[in-house]
Amino acid sequence: MVGKYKVITLCGSTRFKDEFLEVQKRLTLEGNIVISVGLFGHSGDDEVWTPGTKEMLDNMHKRKIDMADGIFVINVGGYIGSSTRSEIEYAQRNGKEVQYLEDINE
Repeated sequence: MVGKYKVITLCGSTRFKDEFLEVQKRLTLEGNIVISVGLFGHSGDDEVWTPGTKEMLDNMHKRKIDMADGIFVINVGGYIGSSTRSEIEYAQRNGKEVQYLEDINE
């Protein structure tokens, strides 16, 4: 926690760009420091698909999780892809709180 503000990293498929922006806004207004993705590869940021870039971004996102108190998963329609699942498992292994946009059935 930074000061009295909880730090939350957003995770989820970048196809949900609108939902990322809405959740970022809501969590910020609730008094959280929000860390998000840098690019939306599935929503038109084609730079993601150049050789080595996706791997770098995936690694960088784990560092963002390291800096956070927890993660907030953007799981629209219950969708959680393999990269997001990896981030959830990483967060759980490192004792981070995990919250979801939509209820999950585990």
